[in-house]
Amino acid sequence: MLKIHFSGEDILRTRVAPAADPVWELVLSLHVLRGRTRDPLTANWRRSVARDLRQDSASEQLRLLFALNPPRGYFPDFLTPYASVEGFEAGLDALRRTPAELLHRDLSVLAAENQLPSSAAALARGEVSALHHLAESMEQYRSVAISPYWSRIQAAVAADRTRRARALLDGGVEGLLTSLRPAMRWESGVLEIHSYPHSRELHLDGRGLLLVPSFFCATTPVALLDPALPPVLVYPVDRLGALVSADASAASGAARESLAALLGRTRAAVLQASDEGCTTGEVARQLNISPAAASQHATVLRNAGLLVSHRERNSVLHTLTPLGRAMLDA
Repeated sequence: MLKIHFSGEDILRTRVAPAADPVWELVLSLHVLRGRTRDPLTANWRRSVARDLRQDSASEQLRLLFALNPPRGYFPDFLTPYASVEGFEAGLDALRRTPAELLHRDLSVLAAENQLPSSAAALARGEVSALHHLAESMEQYRSVAISPYWSRIQAAVAADRTRRARALLDGGVEGLLTSLRPAMRWESGVLEIHSYPHSRELHLDGRGLLLVPSFFCATTPVALLDPALPPVLVYPVDRLGALVSADASAASGAARESLAALLGRTRAAVLQASDEGCTTGEVARQLNISPAAASQHATVLRNAGLLVSHRERNSVLHTLTPLGRAMLDA
């Protein structure tokens, strides 16, 4: 179990990352790609990425990157610098500047349970060329495994942020932390993750916590091992359908046209109202229809894969799926 201890100051400084974190998604996708779990929502992605990596004549350059990210267990903290909250390039810039002592420490922890290639020695010494090689490998992998699917990843994270924003508006930061159940439990100033693989306690000491919603965080939330680093907790979001590339999404135009037949004027308005997240009662008030009618229309849209609904206390919050956003933007 992981227990994260909050003071009053920590609660004030807790926030949700502004968007999907491209470096965290890259690193965690490596674990999904090589793991044993057969998640149907990522099955096509796994097959496609594995095929493209085999065909890539430069895939040998990825050997160190894969070695640093075993399917299970520890992976180095330096791979996911805090600066990545500002974007992929900011994250890679921070990685290239990682101090040698941090590299040596993290790689020593990893090597205790994993066999590393000879190239890891140069990285552990903090050689600039090794850091640049690692960054190039991450860019190469990203072009195959992340960039073609980024719109879906972003949409799933955006839907989760909408849900968390509503919880924050309704209940403050404690309402936000309570909304993270069932993966986590908030009680008496402590956030508990029961499924965490190791027993740990993290005291935030007034630094607050950055919550990072993640598509590729499979089931268990992830925290950095080093308690001195800025506190980050990465947690899984609802994936809102299978992961397909942007090209595949564009090719589904005919399917969208068929789904469009479901939309009359009122349902189109319900879809529009759900763009930024809306409860059933709010939909009813905005469209001047009964709550029962709003619920019925939302159910049809949800069954068509256009909305996802989450119950929060006595209300149900509706947000768009990637397909719903595509229909709205068409």
